[in-house]
Amino acid sequence: MVRFGPAGWTYKDWEGVVYPGRRSKSVEPLEAMASLFDAVEINTSFYRPVSPQNAHRWLERTAAHPDFRFTAKLWRRFTHERATPWTEEEVRWARVGLTVLHEAGRLGAVLVQFPWSFRNTPANRDWVDGLAGAFEGLPLVLEVRHASWNEPSYYAELVERGLGFVNIDQPLFKDSLAPSARATSAVGYVRVHGRNARDWFRQSAAPIERYDYLYSAQELAPWAERTKQLAEHPRVRDVYVITNNHARGQGVANALMLQAMVTGHTVKAPETLLRAYPEALGPYVRPEAPREAPRP
Repeated sequence: MVRFGPAGWTYKDWEGVVYPGRRSKSVEPLEAMASLFDAVEINTSFYRPVSPQNAHRWLERTAAHPDFRFTAKLWRRFTHERATPWTEEEVRWARVGLTVLHEAGRLGAVLVQFPWSFRNTPANRDWVDGLAGAFEGLPLVLEVRHASWNEPSYYAELVERGLGFVNIDQPLFKDSLAPSARATSAVGYVRVHGRNARDWFRQSAAPIERYDYLYSAQELAPWAERTKQLAEHPRVRDVYVITNNHARGQGVANALMLQAMVTGHTVKAPETLLRAYPEALGPYVRPEAPREAPRP
């Protein structure tokens, strides 16, 4: 199955674009995402581990959509704060909330996202191997961004360990990992970040600037084809297509476009989003029926 969805679901600049202005009480953001998509990527887990309480709350809010899946970014302690070895307590803390989602059958993947500075060295490969052992039993997918990882031995190791490979779209500089449609486990993963080259490596750029990009249909078309290739791979059971260009709901718009391109069917979209991006969305979506206010 191919599942589409955005990275995150609570951004202030989505108000009036993805959701009604000032977060109308008639719309709960996660429930709204579950009504549009089959997946969403948890962003907050990068900054702090998922708590069991939050995991149970998210399961409750999406209970009406049993096929809906979560993917979750692994806590940055394991990917961006590598000056000292992690501890068993940190692993336990990071696993507990993810395990709640996993045991409920709702965790599609754990995204192990490394920065562009994480190069293919023996020490870094040992770090990845250690993570695979520490989080064994969870569906890990690895995102690397530097072209040094593009070698057969790395992909063979992923296959051997049952680790998924994240196929990414990013601004292409020298030594940036290029687009691909590679499958190394039962989980296929596509992650598009936008192509805002001007702000990608600018240290003072805020996330909303770095990921401020709206893909055109022409730019998304090759990714629709790569997604189909992943879905047809004999090794793959599920494919996740996640849009991380979240500024002003652009990732939501592009996720809907990709879903329509891959499935060949128009998809529903909030009227506010269609008004914000009429030219991009017009050929691919139909307005979503207005939601009824929740009963008191």
